[in-house]
Amino acid sequence: MILLADSGSSKTDWRILHKDGQVSHYRGIGFNPYYMSPEEMAQQLRQDFLIAHSQEIQQIFYYGAGCAAPERQKDVASALRSIFEKASIQVDHDLLAAAKATCGKEAGIACILGTGSNSCDYDGQFILRSRPAPGYILGDEGGGCDVGRQFLQDFIHEEMPDYLRKMAIDRFQLSQNGIQDQVYRQPYPNRYMASFCRFITENKSDPYCFALFYNSFQRFFAKHVCKYPAYQKKTTHFVGSIAYYNEDMLRKAASDLGIRVGRILESPIEGLTQYHQDIL
Repeated sequence: MILLADSGSSKTDWRILHKDGQVSHYRGIGFNPYYMSPEEMAQQLRQDFLIAHSQEIQQIFYYGAGCAAPERQKDVASALRSIFEKASIQVDHDLLAAAKATCGKEAGIACILGTGSNSCDYDGQFILRSRPAPGYILGDEGGGCDVGRQFLQDFIHEEMPDYLRKMAIDRFQLSQNGIQDQVYRQPYPNRYMASFCRFITENKSDPYCFALFYNSFQRFFAKHVCKYPAYQKKTTHFVGSIAYYNEDMLRKAASDLGIRVGRILESPIEGLTQYHQDIL
C-alpha cells in the first residue's frame, strides 16, 4: 500500500493506494515544518485514519509546504517514521506536487495560491527554477494570508466601505484589540488572516473586495510569474483554494499582464493520485 500526502499550512489531503486499485481518502490538519517541531508534527499525525494503516503502508510520498530545504524534509520524515516504522519515506516540496498535478509530464509554470503562495518553472520532469517564498510576514503575495492581512489593516484604519466593516463586526465580532491578539499572541496567525477570504469572496461583487484579490494577484504575478524566462509563451497553472474559488479575478489579473492560464485545481491530490497510479 502507498500513502500519498499533499500538505499545506491549513490542511493535508491523504490518499491510500490499495493493491486492488481502490483509493481511500482523508482530509486532516495541515503541517509546516517551519512553524512546527518534529515532535509537534508527530503528535498531530496520531490520527485514527493513519494509525489504522500504520503497519500496512509500504511507501510514503509526502509533498508539503515548507519542505524545500533538506533539513525540513528530514524533520517531516522523522515525524512520519514515528507512525510508519516499516515504510520507505520520500518527502518533497509542495511545489513539485503542484507541478505534477497540473502539468503532468508537460512543461509549464506551476503556482500555489492557498494560505500562502509559491511558484516554479517546470520542464515536465524537474523543477528548473523557483522564486523566493519568504513566508507570510515577508511574502505570500496572492495567497489568502496576504489578502486577509490587507483586509484587517483596512478594517483597523477604517479604509473599507462602511457597510462591509459593519458586516465584518457582526459576523466575526472584530475589534482592533481582538485582531492584534490573534495575530501577535495566538498560534498560526497566517491561518487566522487567511480565514477572512471566504467572506471577501462572498462579497467580491463589491469593488473593494474585488480589488483586494485583483491587486494581490497582480503582486504575485509581478514577483513570481513575470520573472521566469519567456513566461508569456508558457501556460501557467494553479492549485489552491484561493485560486480555485476566485478564478474569475485570477484570470482577469493574468490576462491584463498577457499571462496564459491553464488548469486551476482546488487541491493537487487528484492529479497526484493519477500521476502515481500511472507510474506504478
